[in-house]
Amino acid sequence: MNAPTTRRLTVAQALVEFLAHQYTERDGRRHRLITACWGIFGHGNVAGLGQALLESGAASHQGATPGPPVLPYLQGRNEQAMVHAAVGYARQCDRLSAQAVTTSIGPGATNLVTGAALATVNRLPVLLLPGDVFATRPADPVLQQLEVPFAGDISVNDALRPVSRYFDRVTRPEALIPAALQAMRVLADPVDTGAVTLALPQDVQAEAYDWPAEFFADRVWRVPRPAPDPDALADAVRALRGARRPLVVAGGGVHHSEAEDALCAFADATGIPVASTQAGKGSLRHDHPADVGGIGHTGTATADALAREADLVIGVGTRYTDFTTASSTLFAGPGVRFVNLNIASFDAHKLGAASLVADARAGLEALTKELSGHRVDAEYESAYRAAKAGWERRVDAAYAAEDPSVRPSQTQVLGALDAVVDDTDVIINAAGSLPGDLHKLWRARSRRQYHLEYGYSCMGYEIPAAIGVRLAAPDRPVWALVGDGTYLMNPTEIVTAVQEGINITLVLIQNHGYASIGGLSQATGGERFGTDYRFRAEDGTYTGAPLPVDLAANAASLGMQVLRAATVGELRAALAEARGANRPTCVYVETETADTVPGAPEAQAWWDVPVAETATRPAAVAAREVYDRHTAGRRRHL
Repeated sequence: MNAPTTRRLTVAQALVEFLAHQYTERDGRRHRLITACWGIFGHGNVAGLGQALLESGAASHQGATPGPPVLPYLQGRNEQAMVHAAVGYARQCDRLSAQAVTTSIGPGATNLVTGAALATVNRLPVLLLPGDVFATRPADPVLQQLEVPFAGDISVNDALRPVSRYFDRVTRPEALIPAALQAMRVLADPVDTGAVTLALPQDVQAEAYDWPAEFFADRVWRVPRPAPDPDALADAVRALRGARRPLVVAGGGVHHSEAEDALCAFADATGIPVASTQAGKGSLRHDHPADVGGIGHTGTATADALAREADLVIGVGTRYTDFTTASSTLFAGPGVRFVNLNIASFDAHKLGAASLVADARAGLEALTKELSGHRVDAEYESAYRAAKAGWERRVDAAYAAEDPSVRPSQTQVLGALDAVVDDTDVIINAAGSLPGDLHKLWRARSRRQYHLEYGYSCMGYEIPAAIGVRLAAPDRPVWALVGDGTYLMNPTEIVTAVQEGINITLVLIQNHGYASIGGLSQATGGERFGTDYRFRAEDGTYTGAPLPVDLAANAASLGMQVLRAATVGELRAALAEARGANRPTCVYVETETADTVPGAPEAQAWWDVPVAETATRPAAVAAREVYDRHTAGRRRHL
C-alpha cells in the first residue's frame, strides 16, 4: 500500500511537525536544530501554536500511549526574557541548536524586539513566532491591532524587520513551505544567523491545508568549515612572517567554531600573544603563557600595551566593536596593519585588513601549517610574559580580602567566586560595572565558562540566559551575576527556574544604583545625575538615603532559596553552599561602592562618549577638555 502523499494539518500543526525534523550537522555530528519552544499565550497564538504544541505531545492516533512531545514547550513570564533564554541556549550549543519563541499579537510581539536585536547583534540564532492580526480581515481592527492610515499591510510585527536576519509574514498556508525553509537556512548559516521571524496571522495558524509529505521529512543543514583562499592565505603568512610585534585578537567566532584547540596550537607554535574580546575570553585558558587577557576599554594593562605597539593585529572571529578598538585609538603603531580571519566577509574586511574569509578553526590550522618553523623574537615573548605575570599580581590584589569580617568590594566578590568554581562552571553577565571587572580579572578555565553578552549589553539578560545555558548544559553549575539595576529590570524568570527545577545560582550584588553609568556620568561631566537609587534630596537630586528595597526578600518571594552574606567570610560560605545546592539559589551581598583594580586605572583605554561642547558647570567643561585630548588620537585604518 502506498504511503499517503499529503497530510491535512493546520498551519501551526504543520510548523511544529516541520521543526521536529530539522537538524544541523558539523564535523559529522548531528544536532536537533530547534529543540523547544518558549511561549506566552494570548488570543494571537493560543488556538494556533498553543493548540499545536499541546497536540504534538499526544499520541498520533486515539488509544495509543502518549509519547514525548514533538516540540517540547517551555513556559515563560516575559517575552523579552524568553528570547534571552533561547539566546543563552544557542550560544552554549555553539549555534548548532536553537529554540523558538511564540507570543500573541500586540505587546507580546513588541516585547520580542529587544531580545531579537540582542540575538542579531551577537550573531546567535533564535526563531521568533509572533502571532499577527487576521490575514483575511473579517474584523478590522482586532484587539491590540495597530492601525496605520497609509498602509493596510503593516502590523506591530514589522518592528521586528530591522532586528531580524530574515522576516516573513505567512498570509497563506502554502506560503509556510518556502518561508520555513528560508528560516532554517538562515538559522543554520554561521554568516547570516541571528533572529529569524515568521509572523503568523492568527486565522492562518488555525487554517487546515493538505501538506506534501516530503515537507516533514528529516532535513539536515550542514554547517561548513570553509578553508581560506590560497592567495589570501599566502598574503597573511607573508604579513605574519614579516611582523616583529604581532598580536592576536580572539573574538566570539573562536568559540562558535570550536577553534580553541586550533588557537592554542597556533600560539604554542608561534609564540604570538593572544588578547580577547568580551565574546572571545576563554579562547585560551587564563594560565596559557600566551594569554594576555581582555583587550580594549575594559582590557588588561598587558593586552592594551601590546595593542598600542603592535605592528600586525590578527583578528580571529571578531567584529572590532568600539570597546575592542578603544574607539579607534588603541592600535596606535605608526605602520600597524591587520589580518582578519572571519567566516563573514563583512567583518574580515574591517580596518583595511588583509582578509582571510574562512572558518576560524580551518583558518588557524592553515596558518599554523604554513608558518611552520616561524616564531616571534624571544625578547618579545619574554617581555609580554613578564607583563602578564605582573598583571596576575594585580588580580591577586584585587581578589584578596585579609579581613573576613568586612563588607566585600565587587572585585572581592569575584575573588570569592573564583575560589569555589572549577572548569565546569559557567559565569553569566551582561551589563553594569561587572563586565569591566570580569574582562580584566576573571580567570577563564574552559571554553564556555565565560559567558558575557556585551554586543548589546542588555540589562535583564543574565537570569533568563542562565536558564537557557542550564538547559543546554544540565551538568554544569551556572551562575548569573546580577547587579541591583539589572535585577530590577527583569527578575521574572526566577519563577520559571523554580517551576521547572532548573538549578541556577544567582549572585545578586546590591550597590544602590547604576555603578557603571554613574562612573561614566562622572567622567563625562554628568556628575552621576540620575544614577543612584536613593530618595530625592531637598535640592531635587537623588542623593538622599538609600531606598528601603529588599531584593533578597523579592527573590525569596519568587521561590528561590536565598543566602544573605554581609561579610567576606559569610560570602565565601554562602557561595560554597550555593554551588552544592539542588534548587535555584540566590546569594545576596551588599558591596562597598568604591572599587578599582589595585595598581591600575579604571580603564586602560578610552571609550568615545561625546561630552557637551558648551557648558557652564565646571565638571562638564573639564570633561570636554579631556575628551578633546582623546579624540586627537583617533585614527582610521585604511
